[in-house]
Amino acid sequence: MTVHLYDSKTARVQSLDPVTPGHVGIYLCGATVQGSPHVGHLRSAVAFDALIRWLRRAGLDVTYIRNVTDIDDKILAKSAQAGRPWWAWAYRFEREFTDAYRILGVLPPTYEPRATGHIPDQIALVRRLIDRGHAYADPASGSVYFDVHSQPDYGSLTRQRLADMRTTEDDAQIDAAVEAGKRDPRDFALWKAAKPGEPETAQWDSPWGRGRPGWHLECSAMSRRYLGEEFDIHGGGIDLRFPHHENEQAQSHGAGWGFARLWVHNAWVTTKGEKMSKSLGNVLSIEALTRDFPPAVLRWALSTVHHRSAIEWGPETLPAAALAWERFSGFVGRAIDVAGEVPLEEVRALAPDELPEAFSAAMDDDLNVAGALAAAHEHLRAGNTALSEGDAPAVRREQLLVRSMLDILGLDPASPQWRDTLGAGAGSGGAEHEALEALVRAVVEERAQARAAKDWARADALRDRLAASGIVLEDGRGGATWRLA
Repeated sequence: MTVHLYDSKTARVQSLDPVTPGHVGIYLCGATVQGSPHVGHLRSAVAFDALIRWLRRAGLDVTYIRNVTDIDDKILAKSAQAGRPWWAWAYRFEREFTDAYRILGVLPPTYEPRATGHIPDQIALVRRLIDRGHAYADPASGSVYFDVHSQPDYGSLTRQRLADMRTTEDDAQIDAAVEAGKRDPRDFALWKAAKPGEPETAQWDSPWGRGRPGWHLECSAMSRRYLGEEFDIHGGGIDLRFPHHENEQAQSHGAGWGFARLWVHNAWVTTKGEKMSKSLGNVLSIEALTRDFPPAVLRWALSTVHHRSAIEWGPETLPAAALAWERFSGFVGRAIDVAGEVPLEEVRALAPDELPEAFSAAMDDDLNVAGALAAAHEHLRAGNTALSEGDAPAVRREQLLVRSMLDILGLDPASPQWRDTLGAGAGSGGAEHEALEALVRAVVEERAQARAAKDWARADALRDRLAASGIVLEDGRGGATWRLA
């Protein structure tokens, strides 16, 4: 098995060639715990969960690091507005994120380091960058900055020219006090001097005075602490590529470290074409979404779209996912009744070369979940045929294959995570068909509009969404028709 992943830096699909044979080190930018999680936050965790499950199924030893940013400007500002200690504010939402990961069946990371737990590592990295000529301290303020002109490959991750940049700071991180000490407005803060009015508990002693790390510093320091100077995969949301990941790379390369071999980024969850975020007021919380649908359905909606494709969230998203989930969980429930339950250990023992060839080939091809689900649907049909014919050995075989494939996506209906919803999800009978007809027709019409506007990417995304739910679109002279796979 050779996994190929799209590398954002080179804009090419590349083979995964681990630094250490048989071992894969992954660093994923986790939550900034300033508020409650919504489905947009969970997209990365769910996408990388499938990657990690696939690599481990292949027998690779995976060290998976997902950090927690528990100190930054937003946390300080929001906790002050609420009249709460910043550390209590951060911990409250860290626990909410932990609960959300658990509810969606996301595997825990190998280590989940906090920024505040690695201040000495971050101070040591700043010292190293100063000593190597990549950073400078402003004696007037006590802040320290990275000199972007000192790093020849600055901009290489996002393929930008430094001359075209206005700033290398996130807009939310810019303030007059930090900007004042820069030699160049495109330099970015490594260490921020304490400001009047900020809590003393949010300040640490350093060679440059009391202060706290800049946003980017923690990830360079913690990835090196847990994965070494060079590791295999750095991941995160596409919105983090610049400036966060660009600045991480600059710091780490400036320190003399090889850093990440591959950069894997997931696309957003969007509503009406806009990134889901608190500022847009279109947040959909995990609690609200799981009020009417089992968490397995929410996981299905997040898992069955390619990680580099945006998930357009609308009224039909969860009902369509519920119908797909019901087809698979219903089959597994009936298969267990007829042929007995395949033990979980046997389900998880199937190696990639023992799974359907189309499934393994799709997963190796940049985690092509649409292709993988097509293989799962083929075996779902075979299983249903075996059920109708009363062929118990064939039913057991197809149960094993279907569950093993779904387990890699974190969606085995008979697993302990989802067992209480086995066979549940979308109703039955004529009402179910009418609901499906209405939902599919709405998506087909939206796709027709996208095609008319020559928005081919949008049209393809809508077709792929239906395919992930087991619905095949066929274009003809009279327009598109659909059928169940």
